Amino acid sequence: QVQLVESGGGLVQPGGSLRLSCVASGITFSIYTMGWYRQAPGKQRELVATITTGDRTNYADSVKGRFTIDRDNAKNTVYLQMNSLKPDDTAVYYCKVVAKNYWGQGTQVTVSS
Repeated sequence: QVQLVESGGGLVQPGGSLRLSCVASGITFSIYTMGWYRQAPGKQRELVATITTGDRTNYADSVKGRFTIDRDNAKNTVYLQMNSLKPDDTAVYYCKVVAKNYWGQGTQVTVSS
């Protein structure tokens, strides 16, 4: 049974930082491209960042230069470091095995003063 468990969300002031984690089980984590997605209230779910098995990364234009995705295959974990957070970053953040329909339950990120 595949499980993806996100953590690290919370309430942060504009300009602050958070580091999200997603631990995977039930899959051979190291062979998959992993992604972070987000969904804000009333909006469609959107891609935030992806990382390949060779650590090649890709980012949405809205987060380039502020967010960093990385992975630790030994820990079956993918991370999303989020800096210079803005209110528009408020959303539920999900991790996903990009090539499969495997999603985590999401973690809420709220950026507000």
